[in-house]
Amino acid sequence: MAKTNNDTIHAADSVIQFTPQFPDGIPAQKGNDSVVAHMDDLPVMEAPKGTASVTHSRGPLYDTGSMMLLLASMFFIVVSFKSGYKYFENFATNLFSVRRRRENAFDDNHTMSDVRIMSALVLNTCVMEGLLLFYAVGYFVPDLRHGMLENVGLNVGLLTAACVAFHLLQHALYATLGYVFGDAMSRKLWLSGFKAAQSLLGLLLFPVTAFMLLFPAAIQLLLTIAAILYILVRIVFIFKGLRIFFNKFSQILYFILYLCSVEIVPLVFFAALMVAMCSALQS
Repeated sequence: MAKTNNDTIHAADSVIQFTPQFPDGIPAQKGNDSVVAHMDDLPVMEAPKGTASVTHSRGPLYDTGSMMLLLASMFFIVVSFKSGYKYFENFATNLFSVRRRRENAFDDNHTMSDVRIMSALVLNTCVMEGLLLFYAVGYFVPDLRHGMLENVGLNVGLLTAACVAFHLLQHALYATLGYVFGDAMSRKLWLSGFKAAQSLLGLLLFPVTAFMLLFPAAIQLLLTIAAILYILVRIVFIFKGLRIFFNKFSQILYFILYLCSVEIVPLVFFAALMVAMCSALQS
């Protein structure tokens, strides 16, 4: 028992008498870690530098509503094509022919398939025109561009709806003029040419619109191409009307009057109205 107490006292004395050799830490020159001695000389990693944020491009290509409108018009054509393919077989006849006969494309009543495919093609034309007008208004009226980009879907939707309304007004105007200045067959020939021209215009404008969506930087070139295509299609339609209604050279004055009052003036008013509408949406 005494031996155990002596061992305990001896251990306590050993603990009490212990003094650390390096109370202030191991000196650098005595340490085995050379990194500690040269800490200040080590290279310091620089913080990575980022670039300025880039604003994501805004436009119809990145707008859900605009793309849904475009896809819907294409889907309508695909669905209608199976039953309305015969309309394409008579497409050239509707566009160019002035022969007075009552068969095929010139029957009194269109089939539902013809009406469906014509409606799909005309809707496609109006969608293409609405998208191109969105870019055109922003390009020719730069003050409106920023506001239009803030609400792309609404602007494209209203421009497309305006194109549909303008098409219906043109159709009503041509039907009225055909009824007043021609017979029933002349009126049918003229209206069939108008529908075919509108259908063709949308098909021609589709690649231009696609390139506009993908490469908006080429807007000047693409708008020029779109304008040329529109003018060429209208020339084809106007020439058909000239062959139907104007048979004498002495009627050239009436033709000029028709050209200005029916083809040019409404288009100018429509363009001004589109600019005014886009401007009103920002107020």
